[in-house]
Amino acid sequence: MNQERLFKVLLGPHITEKAASASGSATQVAFKVATDASKLEVKKAVEKLFEVKVEGVRVINVKGKTRRTKTGMGKRSDWKKAYVRLAEGQDIDFSVTE
Repeated sequence: MNQERLFKVLLGPHITEKAASASGSATQVAFKVATDASKLEVKKAVEKLFEVKVEGVRVINVKGKTRRTKTGMGKRSDWKKAYVRLAEGQDIDFSVTE
């Protein structure tokens, strides 16, 4: 996988209450990923960018919600979420320190 693709696979961390509870118990981290990314691409991107060992990846396609707007019905974009399980003793810290 080339270096350019690595940066396009991971779009950012997905921080919610559900993702936080998963990260506390089983060393899992949730990411928003590109819709065309595979499990293997996500695994390689996380291992290279954060220098951690990945045990497993679960990928979920999230359907966009249909919303009523002022001009009629609208739809949010579909997106993809990946839960990455890290090896024992590995950790990714997203806190910003200065």
